[in-house]
Amino acid sequence: MPAKVGKLFSRERHLLSFNKPNMENLKKWFIWASLVTLAGQTAAVNMQAAFALTGVGVVINEVAWAGTTENSNDEWIELYNNTSAQVDLTGWQIVDDNGASVYQVTSGMVAGHGFFLIEDREEAVANVTAGAVIGLSLANSGDSLVLKDAGGNVVDTVNGGGGAWYAGSNTSKATMERKDPAMTVDSADNWASGGTPAMANTNYAGGVKVELLGPSSVSKNEVVTVSVKIGQVEDLYAYGVELKYDPAFLNFVSAEEGDFLKQGGTTTAFSSGLENGQQGVLVIGNARLNTEDGVSGSAEIFNADFKVVGASGSSNLSFGSGSFLADSVGDLPTNFQPLTFNIGASASVGTVGGLKIEAGDARYSLEISWTAPANGADSYIVMKKGADGNFVSIGTSQVLSFVDDKNLIPNLEYEYQVIAVKGGVQGSATTIKGSETRGVKGDFDRSDRVDGRDLEKLAKAYGSKSGDQKFDAWADTNYDGKIDGSDLIDLGTNFGMKYQ
Repeated sequence: MPAKVGKLFSRERHLLSFNKPNMENLKKWFIWASLVTLAGQTAAVNMQAAFALTGVGVVINEVAWAGTTENSNDEWIELYNNTSAQVDLTGWQIVDDNGASVYQVTSGMVAGHGFFLIEDREEAVANVTAGAVIGLSLANSGDSLVLKDAGGNVVDTVNGGGGAWYAGSNTSKATMERKDPAMTVDSADNWASGGTPAMANTNYAGGVKVELLGPSSVSKNEVVTVSVKIGQVEDLYAYGVELKYDPAFLNFVSAEEGDFLKQGGTTTAFSSGLENGQQGVLVIGNARLNTEDGVSGSAEIFNADFKVVGASGSSNLSFGSGSFLADSVGDLPTNFQPLTFNIGASASVGTVGGLKIEAGDARYSLEISWTAPANGADSYIVMKKGADGNFVSIGTSQVLSFVDDKNLIPNLEYEYQVIAVKGGVQGSATTIKGSETRGVKGDFDRSDRVDGRDLEKLAKAYGSKSGDQKFDAWADTNYDGKIDGSDLIDLGTNFGMKYQ
């Protein structure tokens, strides 16, 4: 289809008229106008301050400039709200090619971490209700798009040069979607081809990382445990997960909730079941009850057991479109990552070499480094022995090093493992031990001296266990997952000691 040209546009002029006032009324009007102006200036300052606090707001997140496979004229533009607060879009507009067309939103709200779809017609996107229906006319050769708020302030710019679109296809009708909506620099590097109206983009590179952890190489009739782990999250209140898999290779057995949402003794509502009772889609949900507050941190939120029923080959375990994380306000931007099982395959990746551990650049950190296996690796999993004696993943690395800077106690020995991953297959673990010596054990507030402040912090956490709301990892001086007399003895032994 040739590029769309000859765009229509119209401009409205609004004139304010009033009767000629007498002198007294004129004075009153002047005073009133001055107050309104002052109020407006104050509001503008407050608005700027609010924007500075909230950071990146609403952005253009996806552009279906080529229409759809059903109709090339069914164009749509998706807005995304990076904040957790609802935003009123009334009076907002998208200026196309410096005013050749202006797409005005007459009314509409976008939820926190929510999507707002501007469609050429309501039927343009099946099963999604348009936030606004506006006659769009996007050139296949490329347009510049500028998003402005109700005050005419530029909020976001996409393809500002007006040349060819950064991504998308007029052949397949793939859309142009943003990789990271929190990055507002107008750059082609932040865009890719996709097609995900009113949901997280296929190429989404930001948000809370959610990954599937499990053995990559498995055998028929083996029961394998898969863990769902979330990265650093703030105020997590609930989650819902769809795990999709090929029932010819895997069969679901059971699922077990983690303790993350139970912090503070809160009751939760963990549920799991197969969609329509059939193997292939596992549906899991959980939420905190009798509280409006979420929890923060990083953890494995649940485990699921699957029996391997296929003899050989590979099979993906992936997240369906119904998967989400939600804080106490609304859905969180999330980056879901799949897992591949190689059934009957033997590991084709070696172990890392040259493993060493030393002080990181910042105090209270340790840097682990290594050399790649002889046949290389795609990435590396870093494990750390927890207080319960089990190794848990603390991160992945694409390079030959990793820094642990999470709650390290000075002069306490920690044990780590590094595992090479290639083609979805994990190699054997290599282990190393090390300790951070730049500090004093018992200095819970990092003031470089063990004193009464540290005793106060220990007292507030005394008697707690890992996972309790009042548990303080810094006060767990012997790394056994509880704050008790042993930690008090460590503090007393070093009381008055100062790090030089």
